[in-house]
Amino acid sequence: MDFNFSAQEQQLADTVKGIADERLAPIADEADESNIVSPEVVRILAEEGIFGYVVPPEHGGRGVKVVNLCIIREGLARVCSQADTNFAMQGLGSYPITLGGTDEQKRRYLPGIVTGDRLSTLAMTEPGRGSDVLGMTTTAVRDGNSWVLNGEKRFISQVGEANTYVVIAKTDPEGGSRALSAFVVEKGTPGFDDSHKVELMLAHSIGAPRFRDCRIPAENLLGEAGQGLRLALGTLGIFRTTVGAAAVGMAQAAFDAALRYADQRQAFGKRLRDFQDIQFKLAYMAVSLEAARLLVYRAAWLNDTGAATVKDASFAKLYGTETATRVIDTALQIHGASGLELGNRVQRLFREVRAMTIYEGTSEIQRQTIARELYEQR
Repeated sequence: MDFNFSAQEQQLADTVKGIADERLAPIADEADESNIVSPEVVRILAEEGIFGYVVPPEHGGRGVKVVNLCIIREGLARVCSQADTNFAMQGLGSYPITLGGTDEQKRRYLPGIVTGDRLSTLAMTEPGRGSDVLGMTTTAVRDGNSWVLNGEKRFISQVGEANTYVVIAKTDPEGGSRALSAFVVEKGTPGFDDSHKVELMLAHSIGAPRFRDCRIPAENLLGEAGQGLRLALGTLGIFRTTVGAAAVGMAQAAFDAALRYADQRQAFGKRLRDFQDIQFKLAYMAVSLEAARLLVYRAAWLNDTGAATVKDASFAKLYGTETATRVIDTALQIHGASGLELGNRVQRLFREVRAMTIYEGTSEIQRQTIARELYEQR
């Protein structure tokens, strides 16, 4: 057993920490309280070559390894949540192209993902159709040399700012697991409306793109008709583990803040850190955080070595996000009323982390997935 990063992985972790602390930290507060994508954050990530880690080398990237994705997401989320989201969406929006795209599609779209000239997103969730993917109602109908899309998506990140959308739509109502197909839709396409934003309890660029007789070229189909579910699940299978890593990064930030506050805050003539209850809270946070981190990187390593099962990513996503939620809640409790003040990052982390137990597969779906695989392995 070796629980250490390789020299290359440690160098990446150090590099991301430097970028986060030196370049992102000064603008993180403003970016994380904005409902639009920060051009400055995107520029920094592109300049530093971070987007390259979601694209294969033959198209200008540095290759896609789940351990690297986790290192980057943990490092970015610790300091700037929007930077983490920008990175994740570049991956979620481009990986279906990597998986199923033609050589021409990859040449057209992937280099721009690396440079940040293209902002991408994955449009799958619909109103009333979150976990029920096969129940989606957005349709794509072949008409000569075109596909015509009709329907509405919801809770899609970077809507309005993204210019490259991978859209999952139903092409065969009776097709079962082959009912869905994946398409690239570019911003500005007639019939495609990306102006509808959704406001959440946290600041986030998210919206509800709509398709009304949206006609796209036939060559914008990714792979073959009926492969949309495979491409979507293949993408989520890679990135689901990394959600746990981002959650760990956010929890680490809250834990560090709680440690500092408990050392500085005086109550009843002594520091908070001297009270047994606070000591127990800090110990619980430290152990939980380390357990979550180990589970996340184990799942990432298993994926990169080809030994992962579906439940490994679910382990990482479920435990990472649920642990982060509890750790951040405890950090807020340690801060008391000061933790509720706007401007205190702990209250923002409290708002931001809650969504992580919902998107890319709710905690309930992860438990269901784990339980199903436990019986299949018997």
